[in-house]
Amino acid sequence: MARLKITQTKSGIGGKQNQRDTLRSLGLHKIGQSVVKDDKPEFRGMANTVAHLVKVEEVD
Repeated sequence: MARLKITQTKSGIGGKQNQRDTLRSLGLHKIGQSVVKDDKPEFRGMANTVAHLVKVEEVD
């Protein structure tokens, strides 16, 4: 199964509450921090919600 590497590139400060909550749900707390998640629709949707704050890459 493919996996997604999600890296926070910008701060959630000043953003909407649901965007800040989404960053926390993904496990992101600091700029530059990365997490690796399974490539599932749930995580794709979360990444799309905060697409302007994160960078998403596919990894094996």
